[in-house]
Amino acid sequence: MNNINSNPKIFIIILNYNGIETLNNCLVSVFQSNYNNYEVVVVDNDSSDGSFEKALSHFSRAHFIKNSANIGFSQGNNIGIRFALEKFADAIFILNNDTIIEKDTIAKLASEAQRNSTAGIISPIIMNPDKSTWFAGGTIDWMKMRTNHLFQIISNKPYASQYLSGCAMLIKKDVFKKIGLFDERYFLYYEDADFSFRTKAAGFELIVEPSARIVHLEQSTSKNSSKTYWLVLSGLIFFFTHATPLQKLWLYPYVTARKMKNLYDVLFRRSTFSRDIRKAFGDYLLTKRVR
Repeated sequence: MNNINSNPKIFIIILNYNGIETLNNCLVSVFQSNYNNYEVVVVDNDSSDGSFEKALSHFSRAHFIKNSANIGFSQGNNIGIRFALEKFADAIFILNNDTIIEKDTIAKLASEAQRNSTAGIISPIIMNPDKSTWFAGGTIDWMKMRTNHLFQIISNKPYASQYLSGCAMLIKKDVFKKIGLFDERYFLYYEDADFSFRTKAAGFELIVEPSARIVHLEQSTSKNSSKTYWLVLSGLIFFFTHATPLQKLWLYPYVTARKMKNLYDVLFRRSTFSRDIRKAFGDYLLTKRVR
């Protein structure tokens, strides 16, 4: 795999949807970066809170793309990625609109990208506002069909991870050339695990750079109907797409048991979100038929 340029042109893609409380602060932190070879692309998924217009009026250096609908994480980011690759980006930094980066975050990620020729994606340590760790790497639990954040920093040197969070990931252009863009079947959640999995399968490393830090002002800590639905639906898509035949011998009866429990919860109203889970199971079957 080719090494990244010594001073790579990095496009920072910030997907926005109703980020009136966070987007401008995110952009302020990005434009205070001490890295000197970057461009910013704000892709808006048809926000209705004025956040897009406010950012447009305050940050003339950024590129702005407004979509006519909320098309989700994967499709929204892909629009920005295509734009960046057409502008000859060497790497793309996918960044949530509810984050604050440090002045040297991009420089440290770019330095690791240059140093490690096999790295395909590099992640910073992602902190909570109280400075506790939100993401220091991730694991994939095939038995329980879920991904897990690591909350302990493993080393003070760059280290490998099973998957990286779409909250903040620096991706070399070679990755897109080899595996394509985000899978647009994922409207929300698991698109990062899917992209990470495909990146590793293509021979790239997934690296956490512990000296690079950002703060994530998590906007979806509490469970809600929409979050539950997309977690279940996207999880089903991810695990049944990438499981080995041996793993599927476990997954099929495991999901059947989950469906039976869900039916019980629906009938006896034991769970606030049981109907959302049931809808996700049904819609997953529809996605299989469409394919």
